[in-house]
Amino acid sequence: MATNRVIFLVFNSVHLLDLAGAVTVFYESGCCGKHYDIHYVSPSPNPQTSSGLGITNVDPLHSIHVEKEDIVILAGMEIAKWNRADDKLWIPWLQNAAAQGATICSICTAAFALAASGLLDGQNCTTHWAWTAALQKEYPHLKVIENKLFVQSGRIFTSAGIATGIDLALYLVEEQHGVAFACRVAKDMVVYIRRDGMEVQNSIYLQNRQHINHHIHQVQDYITKHLQHKLTLEELAELVFISPRNLTRLFKSATGVTIGQYIQLLRQEKAKHLLKEKYKLAWIAQECGYRSSAQIRKLLKEV
Repeated sequence: MATNRVIFLVFNSVHLLDLAGAVTVFYESGCCGKHYDIHYVSPSPNPQTSSGLGITNVDPLHSIHVEKEDIVILAGMEIAKWNRADDKLWIPWLQNAAAQGATICSICTAAFALAASGLLDGQNCTTHWAWTAALQKEYPHLKVIENKLFVQSGRIFTSAGIATGIDLALYLVEEQHGVAFACRVAKDMVVYIRRDGMEVQNSIYLQNRQHINHHIHQVQDYITKHLQHKLTLEELAELVFISPRNLTRLFKSATGVTIGQYIQLLRQEKAKHLLKEKYKLAWIAQECGYRSSAQIRKLLKEV
């Protein structure tokens, strides 16, 4: 039976985006027609985020009995403020969850918690690139894999953190409801695809967003959400109330590529991702904004 319950284990000094990114995926899944029952538990009665924001409506660990169909997600926390005095509270709870056969996931530095619980002993895993060496050094019996978005070992998943928690959550949604539905959720979140776990901790989408031009960000968001449609320069320019010529100049200056190149790179990356899932070429072509399956067959030779 497919699960509809996701339980977030929240440590004190949790990183807000590590938590919120994955939560939003399951929330948006509900908005798209596939509901998840989301719960939050913590060894702390009133956990604080690493940015100082307090969290309420968090249940005590003993109030939730984890079952096989559940998904348990540990959000990353600030390691320097991680209170190990709580180990006796959450480690037995987490070990019991794993013993029940639940899917266990960590985002970012929460891989350290999975390691401390013993659930990663001898397993492949990953974490944020800045912490892979420290994780391997502190827990030498693990097999820490660098520069991967997320790693699966049985029903245990570890992700690189920050935005990659979104990729992992989308993967879990896709497992249950299929790639077409996961793509719909991704579109609603304007992330355009679920990146594969074997991809490096970067993407075309992220590579070209390292700028601060609000108008160009707005155009990029529009492109990712409407990638399946024919996009014109005039349409994009009207969106941000500047001339097509000025938009062309600003886009290239901010991203390093032209608008046409950017659209093509996004379509290629998304198509190559969907090709790995063995879906019909006609559907992939439509989803990625290509005119025919012939263009997808050409890409197929490059995958």
